[in-house]
Amino acid sequence: MSTNIYLASASPRRRELLEQLGILIEVLRTDIDETPLPGEVPLAYTERLARNKAEAGWLKVKQFGLPERPLLAADTTVVLDGTIIGKPESAEHARRILQQLSGREHQVLTSVALKQGERCALATTTSTVQFRTLLANEIDHYIISGEPMDKAGAYGIQGVAAMFVNAVQGSYTGIVGLPLAETVCMLREFGIEVMGA
Repeated sequence: MSTNIYLASASPRRRELLEQLGILIEVLRTDIDETPLPGEVPLAYTERLARNKAEAGWLKVKQFGLPERPLLAADTTVVLDGTIIGKPESAEHARRILQQLSGREHQVLTSVALKQGERCALATTTSTVQFRTLLANEIDHYIISGEPMDKAGAYGIQGVAAMFVNAVQGSYTGIVGLPLAETVCMLREFGIEVMGA
């Protein structure tokens, strides 16, 4: 079978979620500046990054003369009290982030952009995650595992950090990194068949 879509993301979690749907993908890695603009609110930031990743990925399709097929890009942002919480830069930074999230609610925004030619569709989900109060040694052991280091908010809900979560409202797969309900609807609009859909 041939590839259905391009994925402009190095995230193994996004790749796995798409593969669960029976989507055949080809990864096109993109590298964009993820620095928030001055005064940029989290929603605008997340949507801008998803669009920019899609644009960067489509540029590669054109530069390398690849077959034109839909290209998917996404961005996930963790927000606490209206402030963007990025990926940790060090183990100590991860510790500070997890201490901030401990015993509190935060939001997870995930924007998905699907592009083919001049056409670009965008969908965003906002979910709320409630962490229980974390013990210092739990945070330490979690950091030692290495799991927090490449993830927005310094945790992955699909991994060990699931034990930190008291409650979730919204899209679980959006928190993981790709809201599947919204993604399936977008893929259908671009003529991509989804297993079982």
